[in-house]
This record gives sequence, structure tokens and C-alpha cells, in this order.
Amino acid sequence: MAEELNDAAKEILVERYRYILSQIKAVNDNVYRFLAIYQTLATAVVGVGIALFVNYRNWHISAETTRLGLTGAMLVVTVIAAFTVLLILIGIWAWLDYRNEECDVADKAVYPGFRSRPRIRNFFRWYETYIVLFIVATVLAMWILAEAVLIPAVR
Repeated sequence: MAEELNDAAKEILVERYRYILSQIKAVNDNVYRFLAIYQTLATAVVGVGIALFVNYRNWHISAETTRLGLTGAMLVVTVIAAFTVLLILIGIWAWLDYRNEECDVADKAVYPGFRSRPRIRNFFRWYETYIVLFIVATVLAMWILAEAVLIPAVR
């Protein structure tokens, strides 16, 4: 060990290490929950928007109200996406903090430098990066399609 620790200190370090690892796992699992929530809500809101687009004449809704409804649906999807991205970014921040704390515990329990610290420059290897890019790309694609195809078709 880097420093000689008594039995109580060793036990506390082990428990702390287990807690840190459980929190890292929870942070990792949360990303998939956030993605599932985004996909579910975005699909539902876009589905409502498409239903409005397809049926607005049968429902006797004016073209102006339909365009406003489509824009409103897109704004709701954008807010959902922004909130999801925010939660993922907060999760990354928490993960970095827990990983640094994990390194601190390993430095005390094993030896300094036993566990290498996370590097932000490795962001291209994190799945969160691609989930955030997916969310941003889908929202941009939905806005482009809504503004270029759906809203102009409402007459």
C-alpha cells in the first residue's frame, strides 16, 4: 500500500471504492435511460405532428393553426432534446468526478498512479459523445424536414 493503513481505514477505503464504482455504473446506465426517454417522447410528439399534418383538413383545422401546431411540436421536441443533452453532459461531469475520486482511492490503497485519470481529450471514445451527436442530428433533421417539406405543404 502507498501508506500503511489500519484495518478500519482499509475497510472504509474498500467501501468507498465500491460506492464509487456503483455510482459510475449508475451514471453510465442513466445515459441509456435518458436516450430511451428522448426517443419515446420525440417519437410521440413527432407522431402527433404527423397526425396533425395528415388530418388537419378532416379535423377542420385552419392552415395557420396547423403550421403553428407543427412548429409547436418541433419546439417541444427541441426542448426535450436540449434537456436530454443537458442531463447527459451533467452525467459526464459526474462520471469525471467519480473517476477522479476512484483514482484518489486507488492511489491511497494501492500506489500512486495505479489507475490513470480520465482525459477529456478522449471524448471521441465515449459513447455519450455519439448519443449527443445523434440527438442533435435528429433534431436538426426534423427541423429541416418540417420547415422544408411539411409546413410549406400546409395550405
